[in-house]
Amino acid sequence: MEVQGCVAIVTGANRGIGEAFVRVLIEEGAAKVYAGARDPASARHLEEQFPGKVQAIALDVTDHGQIAAAAAACPDVSVVVNNAGAFHNELLIGAADMSAARNEMEVNYFGPLAMARAFAPVLKSNGGGAILNVLSVGGILAAPNMGGYSPSKFAMRAAGTCIRAELAGQGTTVTSLIVGSVDTRMAAHVKGAKEAPEDVARAAMRGITRGTDEIDTDRFAIEMRAAKARDPKGLERQMAKAVHVKEPSTGR
Repeated sequence: MEVQGCVAIVTGANRGIGEAFVRVLIEEGAAKVYAGARDPASARHLEEQFPGKVQAIALDVTDHGQIAAAAAACPDVSVVVNNAGAFHNELLIGAADMSAARNEMEVNYFGPLAMARAFAPVLKSNGGGAILNVLSVGGILAAPNMGGYSPSKFAMRAAGTCIRAELAGQGTTVTSLIVGSVDTRMAAHVKGAKEAPEDVARAAMRGITRGTDEIDTDRFAIEMRAAKARDPKGLERQMAKAVHVKEPSTGR
């Protein structure tokens, strides 16, 4: 399918990569974008910048009632961008309890799954369409210092494969976006060079136009996949060291 003329819904659209998706979709000719956010007021600036093109809607991906309401209110959607994410910077064993890991799984796995289930009939009625799942390098190699975040992204990557098989018959493509180091608030603690969110969104457009199963959206993602292929155990040992590095922001 083509981006030109499509109607998209983007979760977590009020900032970061989600906001970049809204901008790039409009830039590349989308007819309309529903900007989903827990507080739709936080996405009003996009409505103002793109009058008639962007509509902010209340959408918390952990609230199945809101997801169902969104699917009913947006019957013209042909592209679903599952972008909303949670990262609590807690360890699996070292955390005081499992609440952070549970929430990361709710937002990063069950949320996109619920969106796919709710919008699959909508996509079918509109010719098949596309689902883009915004994942992470943490979804192709386990990052011990990321606690529940990395396992949740692994889970959604596997789910994407299953959903792709289920929806192939109705012509819906499902693309996993492997995102590396991006200049967003969620990645504020990460040091080093970071990509612009808009560049990641532009790279992801191939998932719509080509139906690509998986896309490494930036240089860091490409380099990490290559490092894993060269020496997976060496990379695992290197990443394990990060668990013991004290971060000023967390005291670890």
